[in-house]
Amino acid sequence: MPSIAYATTVDTPDGPFRIIATDQAVIASGWTEDSDLLLEHVSDKLLPSALAESTNRVLRQAIRAVRAYYDGNPAPLAKVPVLQRSGAFREAAWEALRAVKPGETVSYGELAARAGNPRAARAAAGACSHNSVSLFVPCHRVIASGGKIGGYGSRLPLKRSLLNREAPHSGWSLVD
Repeated sequence: MPSIAYATTVDTPDGPFRIIATDQAVIASGWTEDSDLLLEHVSDKLLPSALAESTNRVLRQAIRAVRAYYDGNPAPLAKVPVLQRSGAFREAAWEALRAVKPGETVSYGELAARAGNPRAARAAAGACSHNSVSLFVPCHRVIASGGKIGGYGSRLPLKRSLLNREAPHSGWSLVD
């Protein structure tokens, strides 16, 4: 358990984006200013004993990556170190998600196959819903097998915005 983590909020066109990081990696992020809400999905093994409103090297890298993303360059997101803990399949799914390129989408079944178990589409969906480092682990790039964007909790407009933002990297444009 890390003793301290650092937090900051970046203003984005999709709303405030909160990032929480230890000295080694981002452990939580998402479109909210509520650190407690973000920390709900963080493994107990990674929860900090204290949270400081400050930055460190990892946070500065994450801030630059988020700003680059919103300026049209999503590549730096993949270089930001992240840390999540769970079961073996969920961790494999999160790692597989980081390999999904901007402008590319995969179905839950495809994500399950990339994570090593093609029959675990529901478990892949569970990995997406428990992803504590949104944007850096791009669960928004996972769509339903029928092609509908679905998922992303109650934040479908946000998912649509992110996919449309990445569309120039693929040559397609999201209509739904």
